[in-house]
Amino acid sequence: MKNYLIVVEKTDTGYSAYSADIDGCIATGATKEEIHVNIHEAIEFHLEGLKLEGIDIPEPQSYVEYHQI
Repeated sequence: MKNYLIVVEKTDTGYSAYSADIDGCIATGATKEEIHVNIHEAIEFHLEGLKLEGIDIPEPQSYVEYHQI
């Protein structure tokens, strides 16, 4: 099992999320709970599509840092 970093952003209509390591893998949701379910489903769906196309699954490489200012 691989751990992919996801970025969740607040929007005017709810939330959006994407995986920095999986190009084109995005999701939206009205609530925090919904966005987490949706992005996990999007990642699984996206990776399954890559497998079916014979494309290598990208390795997780992104990380997060917080800087206090």
